[in-house]
Formats: sequence, structure tokens, C-alpha cells
Amino acid sequence: MAAAVCLALVSLLAAVSGRKNALELGDADFDYLSSEHETMLVSFYAPWCGHCKKMAPEFEKAASKLKGTVQLAKVDCTSHSETCGRFGVSGYPTLKIFRNGRDSAPYDGPRTADGIYHYMKKQTGPDSVHLKTEEDLKAFINNYDASIIGVFSGARSSGLAEFLKAAGLLREQFRFAHSTELRMGAEHGATTERVLLFRPPRLANKFEDSVVVFTDHLTIGSLRRFIRDHIYGVCPHMTMENRDRLRVRDLLTAFYDLDYQHNVRGSNYWRNRVMKVASQYSGRGLTFSVANKEDFLSELEDDFGLGTSDGGELPFITIRTKLGHKFTMREEFTTDGQSLQRFLDDFFAGRLKRYIKSEPIPERNNNAVKFVVAESFDDIVNDGDRDVLVEFYSPSCLHCKKLEPVYKELADTLYADPYIVIAKMNAVDNDIPLGYDVQGYPTIYFALAGKKDEPIRYEGGREVKDFLKFLKREATHPLVISGVKVEL
Repeated sequence: MAAAVCLALVSLLAAVSGRKNALELGDADFDYLSSEHETMLVSFYAPWCGHCKKMAPEFEKAASKLKGTVQLAKVDCTSHSETCGRFGVSGYPTLKIFRNGRDSAPYDGPRTADGIYHYMKKQTGPDSVHLKTEEDLKAFINNYDASIIGVFSGARSSGLAEFLKAAGLLREQFRFAHSTELRMGAEHGATTERVLLFRPPRLANKFEDSVVVFTDHLTIGSLRRFIRDHIYGVCPHMTMENRDRLRVRDLLTAFYDLDYQHNVRGSNYWRNRVMKVASQYSGRGLTFSVANKEDFLSELEDDFGLGTSDGGELPFITIRTKLGHKFTMREEFTTDGQSLQRFLDDFFAGRLKRYIKSEPIPERNNNAVKFVVAESFDDIVNDGDRDVLVEFYSPSCLHCKKLEPVYKELADTLYADPYIVIAKMNAVDNDIPLGYDVQGYPTIYFALAGKKDEPIRYEGGREVKDFLKFLKREATHPLVISGVKVEL
């Protein structure tokens, strides 16, 4: 009897220890369990999805770190299609934030454990922390991230009310705090109501001030612009969390063994050399940054062809423009900055050759469905005279394989139409052009003649009749089906 009880206890302990921190929800219990949590992040996934598999361990780590503050959950859409359909899930993984069981907002943050943790932590607590003492102020600004702090004359200040509105809108991106004691800003040159932007202490340098004072009339819009223009400084530390905000401009990044947690001095050694060169190119429309090469290794391999042994201990330099063009510095980075200057001079003079990840252009491409690669995208999809329906697919995607005969039948049906092309592109082995947001597979876009910079995302059904209905409505010219013109 005692042995049986002991065995049962061991089994129970094993079950508890093996329990995962991210809940598994389904059609039967989603509404009931999600409503029990004030804030919940839900991942809608498919077991076969490569992106889902890659994110799964990061999601579970984040769930462990967030335990007790934000609940993470996941729904297998191959088994619980009703729930996924209710929330408009059309690609995998789809992440959504729920509040008390209600779909609150899409999650558009990073997909690493640390990124998810920091993003979702900002979904909890006050929009702006109330600082009451000098010690509170020092503790708040002594942080890994930048701090935006408003100093006001009292709790009834109209400026404070506007500041708190801005904090509520921008809390997912930045850290906000406020004080109702004017003396708190005196040490930093603010003797009246002001907003102060404190850059992270670890990034302090001789090229710029660590504190920037906002002096314009305080509105949500003016504060947003002030933060955008000053928070990153001359050469910010790019992370998985802020990369998308930095990449709205042409961006040069030096990737190396950067580690501000354990080696601040070593991390700033190369950053200072990048900043010295950057100061000579101010006003040229190029932003500079540094990043940990290990954090971005997968991206560097996929987007810039970086081999695991390339670069060594020296920084690996890339430029990614806001148009999606990519360049790499092939010369070794020299401590005097001369190699970086030569690279920049060539970039601004237009002498650099773009890096494009592309499969070879097919020697024969006579089938009804045209195969597109990155190198041929402009010639086929951006052909100004024809409308193009293009499917972005993954070779391992089961939904893509299921769509294949339907897509071929559609292409055969429209083969005689001189004004429309049915195309497909392997989105894993080719660069995806700017303007096409591909987060899951298959993703289908329609690029109209004369409007190639405004592709329309196809969200309809996946039968031939559904595609034809869409094309009849959107196409530039009447469709020609089996040699017969169909009026719009």
C-alpha cells in the first residue's frame, strides 16, 4: 500500500514538473479559460509550420519568465479550427493579445523569449511610474532601456494629463515616469515643467549628451516626434525588440560580440569607432547602429549570406535601406575607421553592388504557373503592363501543397489571358520584396498594372471560383477565360 502511494506521489510530482507554462487551449475551453486572465498572449499555430516550430521554445521560455504576471497560451489550429476561424487566423503563427477573454490587439513585437518578455511586461502596470523621491528617479533611469520622464508642478497640471495620454499610447515601445515635484528636474536643467529623455547609462559617450530636454509645446504628437528623433542617438544598440523601428530609415549596423550585460567596456570599444566615423557622415540620411552578431546570426545567414566562420572577432558591417536594398562591407574593419569610410564613400557614390538572396532564374518557365525568384521578380511581377497574382510559399508547407492543384487549374484557366500572370515564389530561399508582408504560408498578393507599389493581399477562399471572383472584381482588364472575354 505504501509503495503504491509513493508511486502515485512520484507520478504526480513528475506531471507537475513536466507541466508547461503556456496553456494549451481549444474550442471547448478557450472562452472560459481566457476570461480568467486580465492579460493573455495567445499563439495560434500549426504543428507542421516551420516558423511555429522555431518560435515554440522561445514562447515557452517567455511563458516561464512571465509566470504570475502575464499568461501565455497556444491553440493548435489543425485541431481547433473553430476558435482560429473566429479570430480571423489565416497564417501561422498568429499572435494576439487578449484582455479578460476579449481580442484586444495583434501582437507585433519580437518573437524571442526576451523580446516577448519585455514586450508583454510593458502591457502590465501603470502607463507612467510616479516618482516621488530623487532615489526613485535615479533607480528608474539606471536601466537597460531609455527613460522618458515628465516633471510637472502638481497632480492637476494640464501638461501631466497630456503626458499620461502619450504614455498610454506609447507604453509598448518606451518607458515612462513622472514627478509632481519640479525640483526633481533641476539637476538636469529643467526649472519649469519639462520632459527629459535619458539615454541608457551603458551607452554614455563623448559624442552626445546623455539627457535631452524637450522644450516644445507638449502634445501627444510633438512628444512622439521628440522621442522618435532623439531616443536612439548617434549609434544605438539594435536589438530584436527595436530593429523594426530603426529600420524605417537607411541603416548601417556593425555586428560583433557585443554584450552589455557582461562586458560594457568591450562592447563600447567597437561602438566608439563606429561613432567616430558616423560623426563625419551626419546629415547624409544614414543611421548607424551596433548589434550582437549571435542574436542576429540566423538573419545574417539568410539575408546577407554570412557563413558561420565569416567575420571572426571583427565587426561585420551591413547596410539595409528603407527600400529593402542590402549591402555588405567585404573589407576587414580597421580600428582607424579607414575601411568603413571607404565603404561609406562607395555607398553614397552608388558604387556598391546590392546583395540579393535568390535561387537561379529558371532556364525554362513556360508552364501556366510562372516561377519567380528574387532576381526575376522585377521582370515578372513588376511588369508594368500585366496584373500578377503571386503566391509566396514554403516547400514544406502542407497548405501550400494542398493549394497547388487549385492554383495550377486557375493558371490553366487564364493561360490565354494576355493581361494577367499567375505566379509563385519560394519565400524561404528568395528575398521577399518590399511591400509584401509574408508571415505565414501561403500568402498571396495581387499586383496590378500601374500600381505595383500597392499590392493587394488576397484574403478570400481557396477554390478556383473564389480566385476568379476576386480577379473579375480587381483586374485591370476583363478576364479572358478559355479564349472568351469575361466582362467585369
